[in-house]
Amino acid sequence: MKLIIFLTMFCVSHLYSNELLKQSQAIFQAIPSSYEALNKVIDNPQNKLSKEKVKLGKMLFFEPRLSKSGFISCASCHNLSLGGVDGLSTAVGHRWTKNPHHLNSPTVYNAVLHKMQFWDGRSKDLEDQAKGPIEAGPEMAAPKELVVSKLKSIPEYVKLFKKAFPKDKEPDFDNTAKAIAAFERTLVTPSRFDEYLKGDEDALSAQEQTGLKKFINKGCASCHSGIGVGGSMKQMFPLVKPYKYANIGDFNDGKPGMVKVPGLRNIALTGPYFHNGAVWSLEEAVEIMAETQLGQKFSKEDVSDIVAFLKSLSGDTPKIEIPTLPRYTKSTPIPEL
Repeated sequence: MKLIIFLTMFCVSHLYSNELLKQSQAIFQAIPSSYEALNKVIDNPQNKLSKEKVKLGKMLFFEPRLSKSGFISCASCHNLSLGGVDGLSTAVGHRWTKNPHHLNSPTVYNAVLHKMQFWDGRSKDLEDQAKGPIEAGPEMAAPKELVVSKLKSIPEYVKLFKKAFPKDKEPDFDNTAKAIAAFERTLVTPSRFDEYLKGDEDALSAQEQTGLKKFINKGCASCHSGIGVGGSMKQMFPLVKPYKYANIGDFNDGKPGMVKVPGLRNIALTGPYFHNGAVWSLEEAVEIMAETQLGQKFSKEDVSDIVAFLKSLSGDTPKIEIPTLPRYTKSTPIPEL
């Protein structure tokens, strides 16, 4: 009798788990395991990946001399040791200038999986996005002419650009952005959730699977779906109820407006949260999203379960060796502080 009860409970549990897996596979997409399959996801036909391009892009990502001050690099706001963010509520740029709209720096990890970039989704890809912060006054504040003159003045960069872009004679601003984007395209972080989506039902704990089920059934997955668990659409924010920290910054003039739906991969590592970085607790972030976007009030158990699932999205970061950058020359423009 006990054996029959056990077998019945096991079959019901397995059926529940199997149904959740199928439901998840219909909503989300796993990061491919093989290089060939992954390359199809992360490559850009207009900026084909190559070892030479990625090598140059990594150097430029860490290159502070791309900024007017010679002090700020892409890595300053997208620290690869801190989940690809700066850990600040708002980005800080040239001459310690805070972002004028109090915008939080999104993570660069898995950004390649998103169909749009920036909080307002104005850039279609990483190649276009990479240009913006370099020239923006509150960020790196470097006109493209200054950037190109610096790169041309350093013989090693001239050689690296020639290898990465053999059809072009010398460094230019477009290829600078393309190289940076090529490197950023490699920054994907597969997690246990991907193993689950590929069929390993033991990859997620019981609580994580419960959180996943609630994440789907309560409506979170209506926006946070696909391979990036978000990042593929814009949505009105706030949608149902006011955002209680709307007075911080002036994005959309603090009023409801269209905002890029953030991807949730590595979300446990990329706080503070929301466009203005006003929330430091992932639990509070879930509660706010439930109220503002779904018009619901989650129980403490619901929040705990969903957060457990979100933590399963923390992935394995690529091993990256900090590059040694070439020395400046007599013709290299000096920093302007």
